[in-house]
Amino acid sequence: MSLEQTINADIKTAMLAKDEKGLRGLRAIKAAIILAKTAEGAGGEIKQEEEIKMLQKLVKQRKDSLEIFTQQNRSDLAVKESEEIEVIERYLPKQLDAETLKNLIQTIITETGASSPADMGKVMGAANKQLAGKADGKSISTIVKELLSK
Repeated sequence: MSLEQTINADIKTAMLAKDEKGLRGLRAIKAAIILAKTAEGAGGEIKQEEEIKMLQKLVKQRKDSLEIFTQQNRSDLAVKESEEIEVIERYLPKQLDAETLKNLIQTIITETGASSPADMGKVMGAANKQLAGKADGKSISTIVKELLSK
């Protein structure tokens, strides 16, 4: 079952349950799917990797908004953003914990032969390709910087 079919079924369920929080997040996902399908060159189909990237982008946007709303003491809006993040993350693959991520990145550093912060681009390219969907780019970047500056 594709992500679009799953989302449509979950929207119906949320409507019947009168789950406003879930419905807001699901509608955001559905809107992003429609935009992706109708984008130039998409051909009306979305690959699974693109679905994951799209969901990660939605989560990142909401986390950025959440940070801004928190700084501005807008708890009403911050709560809505965090609820939507929770809904969207249900459809993402399970994220790696920090320790596992650190070990995987250390292996990538060894494989690429990186030894200094100047090699960060080489490591980031390999890490983003290998860990796509399993960790966000910010976490990967932070760990790579930490490991290469030792």
